[in-house]
Amino acid sequence: MENKNDQLDALQDIRQMMKKSSKFLSLSGLSGVFAGIYALIGAFAGMAVIDYYVKNSDYSKKAYNELLFICILICFGVLVLSIATALLFTLKKAKKSGQKLFDHTGLRLIINMLIPLITGGLFCIALLYQGNGTMILLVSPAMLIFYGLALVNASKYTLHDIRYLGCLQIALGIVASFYLGYGILFWALGFGVLHIIYGIIMWFKYERK
Repeated sequence: MENKNDQLDALQDIRQMMKKSSKFLSLSGLSGVFAGIYALIGAFAGMAVIDYYVKNSDYSKKAYNELLFICILICFGVLVLSIATALLFTLKKAKKSGQKLFDHTGLRLIINMLIPLITGGLFCIALLYQGNGTMILLVSPAMLIFYGLALVNASKYTLHDIRYLGCLQIALGIVASFYLGYGILFWALGFGVLHIIYGIIMWFKYERK
């Protein structure tokens, strides 16, 4: 009986080693919470800027370009803060679990996530370049859809739960494409609220002791 238990323990250890070698398991739920908070702050800032320009601008091409530039800066700021926070928490968790941040599994995760993200980013730039009102309104849904695709694509190399977040982002982006006047609201729901909920669930599920 004891020998059988030893064999089961050995199989369990082998299974854990294989899982660690094929999946990056150091993603932090807290980084998701902070990313969601940054996104909500960015969404409120964007709404305030848009509201100001609607009330005070002369609707000239110059005013439009200024508004567009400020909104891009806000999105870029949210992205930089989210990435920096994710790296900080992930590095901390990786050290604690004895896993390298940029091992072959982590690099595969990053590459598979970047392919849809870069594609989506270039597509959004193309929409902005066209300067058409409808095209610009499609930027928010496109961001959600391509981000969701990136999460689904990367989920093969990390916690499977991230696939569900990706599917929700895709679904939200598709719905948002039918309600173009509410782009910021859907953006806040996807990048803000869903990230916070996901981060809390991941923290309770994998990190709380």
